[in-house]
Amino acid sequence: MKMLSISLSDEIERELENISNKDNFVVDAVKEKLKRERNKILDKLLIEGYKATNEEDKKLNKEWEEITLEKW
Repeated sequence: MKMLSISLSDEIERELENISNKDNFVVDAVKEKLKRERNKILDKLLIEGYKATNEEDKKLNKEWEEITLEKW
């Protein structure tokens, strides 16, 4: 495990005073933030993918609608 030195504002330091295991708290906070950042990137990629395939999806849907309604 690596040691890391960080600077915190006085306000954050005061809020951390009552946390018994500050190391675990900070590690958990960083993990949560990294997970949110990864999810934000994945969401962006999904949106781009949906937009990129939008026209193709519409075309396929129209073809299936025509096939489905042929015998009606």
